[in-house]
Amino acid sequence: MAEHFKPGPGDVGFEHQDLTPGGVYRFLIGLAVGIVVVAVLLYFGYNAMDRYEQEHQTVQSPLVPQTQGNTREVSPEVAKTFPQPRLERNERLEINEFRLHEEQRLATYGWVDQKAGVVHIPIERAMALIAQRGLPTTPRVGTVPASEVNVVKQAAERSDTSNIQKKKGKQQ
Repeated sequence: MAEHFKPGPGDVGFEHQDLTPGGVYRFLIGLAVGIVVVAVLLYFGYNAMDRYEQEHQTVQSPLVPQTQGNTREVSPEVAKTFPQPRLERNERLEINEFRLHEEQRLATYGWVDQKAGVVHIPIERAMALIAQRGLPTTPRVGTVPASEVNVVKQAAERSDTSNIQKKKGKQQ
């Protein structure tokens, strides 16, 4: 039977049954090698599955001829013929173009529907007109609503500034 060391009250010792530093290092090296092996296996496995998937892709539509190569990449010409909504190819450029177009529309005059006589005006001008004329109100209960013809006629008269200048000229 082996002798067991029994420490006394002033003795400092350690467990002789603990792992040695060499055992810890061997475990860490084995763990690193295992991680590298798994990463390499996953890389080659995913490449093999991707190659298999590309070779066995089905025709998306019988009306469109099958193209050779990677069908996941779409040329810009084909992308423009695809119906809306389309996927974004360059998000930052597209959102900047969209914002520029919207900003330009909000800050300029233009036709919405020329046949119907509907226009869009800058936001600042619209706010000034609302401040000048006030918001439209709903009719009181029991009153007959105004006809569309009279409402449009009154709105046209209020927005016509040439009559105001003529009236001022007559008064002076």
